[in-house]
Amino acid sequence: MKKLAIIGASYLQVPLINKAKDLGYETHVFAWAAGDVGETLADYFYPISIVEKEQILEKCQEIGIDGICTIASDLATVPVNYVAHHMGLAGNSLECTEKSTNKWAMRAAFEANGDPSPKCVKVQNKEDYQGVDFQYPVIIKPLDRSGSRGITRVDNPAELDAAIEAAKEVGFEKAALIEEFATGIEYSIECVSYKGEHTLLAITRKYTTGAPHFIETAHSEPASLTPEMAEKVKNTVFHALDSLEIKNSASHSELKIDKDGNIRIIEIGGRMGGDCIGSSLVELSTGVDFVKAVIDIALGQKPEVTPTKRGYAIIRYVFSQEDKDIMDAAMSEMPEAVIEHEIMDSLEGEITDSSTRYGYFIMSDMTGDIRKYLPSEI
Repeated sequence: MKKLAIIGASYLQVPLINKAKDLGYETHVFAWAAGDVGETLADYFYPISIVEKEQILEKCQEIGIDGICTIASDLATVPVNYVAHHMGLAGNSLECTEKSTNKWAMRAAFEANGDPSPKCVKVQNKEDYQGVDFQYPVIIKPLDRSGSRGITRVDNPAELDAAIEAAKEVGFEKAALIEEFATGIEYSIECVSYKGEHTLLAITRKYTTGAPHFIETAHSEPASLTPEMAEKVKNTVFHALDSLEIKNSASHSELKIDKDGNIRIIEIGGRMGGDCIGSSLVELSTGVDFVKAVIDIALGQKPEVTPTKRGYAIIRYVFSQEDKDIMDAAMSEMPEAVIEHEIMDSLEGEITDSSTRYGYFIMSDMTGDIRKYLPSEI
């Protein structure tokens, strides 16, 4: 029986753990002991924090794992690639890890290779940005976090200091980026890379709350792009994946397309996208088992990525009673299309990032009728 190490034990990793077990692999899960669901779901659980990459490597060598992977977490890709590098397993390089988890290094790679992305400035203290003449609005974000954490749109200099401190507070490196604000409609591009060959699985239309924090409210596949624009997006993303040296993993690329058709890459993660995009929407809309593909790549096996259908899939998140009412309407009007739903008992408490939303529902059909339950344009 092959042994698969999985980094992280939260609900995000549940689809990965379950899929590995369904495929007959022995699962070895690493995470700080916090009572998360993956701790009991795994065949073997090791209470080692995911930031302790040396300890994880030592245990993986002792176990004799055949592969290592994670989904939906930038931070978890650091030990994944570290262990893979030192054990000669499939993964991305240490250089790729730095460029795909540190947004400043990512921007430098994009600039060096001619990839279109917003200009930015790295800041750790006031001296780094005092006297710099910014063109407002700007986006402030942590150097090394995901899930909409610490992201703020700033419209004038008076808001700058507080936004930078908030971003630094949630980051691990305690640094932030001041980033040029890119206009346009936001999309994410879901890909897999195997031995340096990239395959685009889906283009996802993203919906957010807008300023100031841009928390995702919904996702829809496939995005409504012309064939010409879809090809332009694919070529742009594949070039950027090469710039980051992403060769053996899933990837989740976020970008904006403005009214003139110009593409700006916001960021790229060398892992499957979260928010149920990779674990649910891709397979529902294309038939490609994305989670299995992640496992196959980790085990050095060529993934099966040929689409078997052309359907539609959406996920909408609950931010308010109005959203809850829309979820109830969807379940009443199109019950056969509702794949999964979850809602908290109480719709109270401030929503500050993706992890604090009240619930969600996932729908899929072959006609696209489900798209009527998506949010209105901001």
